[in-house]
Amino acid sequence: MTGCLAGRVVLVTGSGSGIGQGIACLFAREGAIVGVNDRRSGLTAATIKLIRDAGGVADDVPADASSRTEIRAAVLDMAARHGRFDIMVNNAAWVRYEKIADISEKTLDRMVAIGFSGVVWGMQAAAEAMGTKGGAIVNIASSAAFLGMPNALVYCGIKAGVTGLTRSAANDLGPQGIRVNAVAPGSTKTEAVMGMLDDAMVAAREARAPLRRMGEVEDIAEAALFLASDRSRFVTGSVMLVDGGITNAFS
Repeated sequence: MTGCLAGRVVLVTGSGSGIGQGIACLFAREGAIVGVNDRRSGLTAATIKLIRDAGGVADDVPADASSRTEIRAAVLDMAARHGRFDIMVNNAAWVRYEKIADISEKTLDRMVAIGFSGVVWGMQAAAEAMGTKGGAIVNIASSAAFLGMPNALVYCGIKAGVTGLTRSAANDLGPQGIRVNAVAPGSTKTEAVMGMLDDAMVAAREARAPLRRMGEVEDIAEAALFLASDRSRFVTGSVMLVDGGITNAFS
């Protein structure tokens, strides 16, 4: 570890499991003070234990990522508690894959509230806390933003929207010294994803990818670390595909 985030104050939404947990743990290993957020308190506690057992610093930050009021309070509390706020990772999502005819108002509203509106509220709160001192915002998009995936109308639309939010916010917040970028993962071996796939489906996904494998959580976390750290100090408005090459492959 290089300690490239030493002393930085971070909030990672949806960090109780999967990619969010991987990002929170890596950022903590790099010296950040990490606010761990998830709607499921048991998972939040698990992430905090992983961080603290490894010698890192983590705060429990309960908040509904889809609520403007709650996420603002959480960000401002982290800033007040530690005297600064440096990095926001908007990772929280709620996903359902359905045929177009089966999409309900309840499903649509919840997916948009967490996966799209939540990114807006997270960036808004982070910009307020960072002020003119600068900082970094990393949004978690998806290769689905660039693909027409089956039974994923809402998901693809939301993630495409996240890339648009990222580019626009980078333009608006750049004068404050705030960089805004996104990571767009491809198929990644999280518990949630692997729970939906059998061996044949995994093999098919690996065969389609030029690198012939699915992503690991660490692959995505490392990309987020690059965009959050000073290593990318002249990068803003970018969407980094971390997908083993599958989005741009022709097969």
